Amino acid sequence: MKKLTFALLLAVAACGGSSKSSTTPPAATAPATGDIVDTAVGAGSFTTLVAAVQAAGLVDTLKGEGPFTVFAPTDEAFAKLPPGTVESLLKDKAKLTAILTYHVVPGRVTAADVGGLTTATTVQGGALAIDTSAGVKINDATVVQADVMASNGVIHVIDTVLMPPM
Repeated sequence: MKKLTFALLLAVAACGGSSKSSTTPPAATAPATGDIVDTAVGAGSFTTLVAAVQAAGLVDTLKGEGPFTVFAPTDEAFAKLPPGTVESLLKDKAKLTAILTYHVVPGRVTAADVGGLTTATTVQGGALAIDTSAGVKINDATVVQADVMASNGVIHVIDTVLMPPM
């Protein structure tokens, strides 16, 4: 538990130490200088996601060559989960890993690529439903900012944590 608490504190410190979250990720048009993890940390609105990625041991993977497409829930998205859910997931590495990898699609899928897609297969193995009839929805999550470029992929910011069928 001490290691988990330390990892969470480290994640908060790495994201600027503020418990307030910002819903303004880096501009989609900014040049990609950092990898997926560094871009998420730098945005400041993914503190919970970064802590979860650390707890699941996925940092090295998401810092790898990729490319990856990550549907990244904001801190506000995690806050919408029932009380105790995040804490429970942080204690269950297998379930946490399954949920996090359900947010990742192999390859670099930009907003321009989504137009003709209705599904995408995740690293976890499940399928995400894509609906572009009114904005872009991934399952029940709305993409609130698309195409946040990273050196090893792209992040699409979403307003809801995606839960794989279990």
